[in-house]
Amino acid sequence: MTSEVKSIFLQELSHRCGELYKLADSHSLFQIPGSNIRIYIRYSRLHNDNRTWYGLRERDFHELEGCPSIICFLWEGQEDPLLIPYSDFEDVFQSTSPADDGQYKVQIILHEDGTELYIPRVGRFNVEGYIGWRQLDNLLAITSINKLPDLSHSQIQTLLGSIGSNKSFDIWIPSSDRSQLDWMIAQQFDFRDILPYGYEQVKNILQEVDVIWLRRGSNDIHALFEVEYSTPIYGGLLRFNDIHLITPNLHPRFSIVANNTRRSLFIRQLNRPTFRMSGLSELCTFLEYADVFNWYSRLIN
Repeated sequence: MTSEVKSIFLQELSHRCGELYKLADSHSLFQIPGSNIRIYIRYSRLHNDNRTWYGLRERDFHELEGCPSIICFLWEGQEDPLLIPYSDFEDVFQSTSPADDGQYKVQIILHEDGTELYIPRVGRFNVEGYIGWRQLDNLLAITSINKLPDLSHSQIQTLLGSIGSNKSFDIWIPSSDRSQLDWMIAQQFDFRDILPYGYEQVKNILQEVDVIWLRRGSNDIHALFEVEYSTPIYGGLLRFNDIHLITPNLHPRFSIVANNTRRSLFIRQLNRPTFRMSGLSELCTFLEYADVFNWYSRLIN
């Protein structure tokens, strides 16, 4: 039943948007051609109490961040898909933690008076308004009019810092780069004056990372970004790998940020044996310039 329901949905989606392509060797993540819209498809049986059960992988969420993305919930007997913009619930999921297997266990509950999303330890949310194709149509309309300007390395740093600040993170950017940030392209933000305590072994490496997000008022590193505008992607991956190996209990989001033309190079480099053996290949994601620009645009509008 899983393949049948999903196949019918994918056929309709392809009819509306064109032939899709899979992301990150996943059977659940797809991108719409000619756009940076991503669809995360999950299926569940409908149980006798009108409940469905889903596992949403944290690592799959990393592929959605920064992109106009939709989580699609499917179940048998469904008339229209449930399409929830990830950005509407991104902060909700970040407020809790996944289970030991790295998945957020959620339910869709069908009531006579509406449809409900239940996230354990967080709460219940009425999602009746997300049923149907309107959410996807809205994203298609918005992204079709967004034009990406030519962005420099410093402008990407500025946007990433402002995004993090808007999401209530403290921001570290190397002191040598701060004077070159472009406050005409993004809202100004404050910097963390010193690197966090507890990472003395990797201090020299951390201070070279282009942008770091830290939990506000703490020493917890949430995300690290290397902007590879023209420099070798391999160098950024090596820095991430050193940080990962020396501090194995640190589990931030590692992101290489580059032009879409360098995506295939990123994949080849990340799949080198050294990064597969260390586990970095499972932790590091690719973030395109267009995704950074659109991410910031959605946050401030």
